[in-house]
Amino acid sequence: MSDAILKALDSVEAKLKSMSEKADAEMKDLGKVSADTKAAIDNLGIEQRALADRLLQIEQKQSAKQDDEPKVESWGEQFVKAAGYGDFQKKGEQRGSFGLEVKNTVTNAIANTFSERRPGIVEGAFRVFTIEDLLVSIPTSANAIDWIRENVFTNAAAETAEGVQLPQSSITFTPGTMPVSAVGHFVKITRQLAMDNAALAAYINRRMVYGVNLKVENQLVAGNGTAPNLNGLTNAGNFTAHGYTAATLTGAGLANNKFDLIGKMIGDCALADYPADVVILNTGDWWTLRLAKDSQGRYILGDPGSNVAPMLFGRPVVASNAMVAGKVWVGSLSQAATLHNRAGIALDLSDSDENNFQLQLVTIRATRRLALTVEKPAAARYGDLVPA
Repeated sequence: MSDAILKALDSVEAKLKSMSEKADAEMKDLGKVSADTKAAIDNLGIEQRALADRLLQIEQKQSAKQDDEPKVESWGEQFVKAAGYGDFQKKGEQRGSFGLEVKNTVTNAIANTFSERRPGIVEGAFRVFTIEDLLVSIPTSANAIDWIRENVFTNAAAETAEGVQLPQSSITFTPGTMPVSAVGHFVKITRQLAMDNAALAAYINRRMVYGVNLKVENQLVAGNGTAPNLNGLTNAGNFTAHGYTAATLTGAGLANNKFDLIGKMIGDCALADYPADVVILNTGDWWTLRLAKDSQGRYILGDPGSNVAPMLFGRPVVASNAMVAGKVWVGSLSQAATLHNRAGIALDLSDSDENNFQLQLVTIRATRRLALTVEKPAAARYGDLVPA
C-alpha cells in the first residue's frame, strides 16, 4: 500500500514539475499565468497533500504495530508455518520430525514452553564502541583515498647576515593510497517472521547493524591492510615502536612497570612534537591497572567510589576489546589518522535472493563502506605493555 502511494506521489511531483515549467514559460511569454494552468497546479497540490496524509497515517499505524508486544503463537500455529511442514506432509510418514530452522535461516519457531511470556527479547552482548568517535571523520565519494605524506624534512633555517645566501632546506614526500573497503553480512529470515513478529525482526535488524560496526571497530585497530581489510592503527608501518625493553627502563631508573612505560610513551610523543591525546588499552589490561594498589593497599588510581573518567598522566584512556591484550597504543589520534566514510550503514531486504521466493524467505543485508588512512605514524607509539 505504501509503495503504491509513493509511486502516486512521484507521479504527482512529476506533473507539478511539468506544470511549474509551463507556468514559468507563460509568465515569460505572456506576463501572467493562465487560469487553467493555475487551477491545474492547485489541484495537483491538493492531491499531493492528500497522498502525503495517507502515507503518514500508514507509517503511524506501522510504527504503532511495531510497539505492540509480539503475538505468542501456539505450537500448532508454529508447526504449520514452519518451512519443513510441507515436506513432512509429502513424505506421508506416520512418524518423524523436522527442524524448525532452514539451514541458518532465522525462523519464527520459538518454542512456547514458558508458563509466563516475558515481553521483549533477552539481548546478547553489545559492545560499547569507543574508537571511531575519537577519529577525525570525513565523507568521501571516491573508491580510493590518495594522499601525500611528508617523508623527511631537513630544516636548515638559520640566522643569516645581510647579503649572505640563505641556507637551503629539503623536504621529501611519499605517496600513499588506500582503497575504500566494504564491511557487511547477511542473514535469512522467514517471511512469516518478517510479517508476524515485528519486534523480533526489528531486533535482528539492530543486530545486523551492530555486527557491521563491531567488525569496523576491530578493523580500525587491528586491520592488516591487505585488501579488503582496513589498514588498522596497529598494522606495521602505521606507528612508531616504543622501543623500550625491561633493561632500558630499569637503566633509566624506572621500575619497569606499566605506568612508567605509558608515561615514557607519552613523553616521547611530546618530544616528537605530537602531544598524545589518548591511551588505548585492552579492556582487561585497563582494569588490571585500575585495580593496582600501593604497599599499603590503597588504589593507585584513586578511590573506586569516584566517578572520574579513566585517565593516565592527564590523558584519557580508552579501553577496547579491539586492542590486543598485552599491547598499548599512545599517540595523537587526531593527527595520526583519518576515517573516510564512503557510505553509512545500509540495511537492505530482498525476497529475490537465491531461492528466497520459492522458500518464502527474506534476506537482510547490512553493509558499510569506509577507509582508514594513517598519515602520520610518527604521531603514535605502540608495543608491548610489559617489555621483555
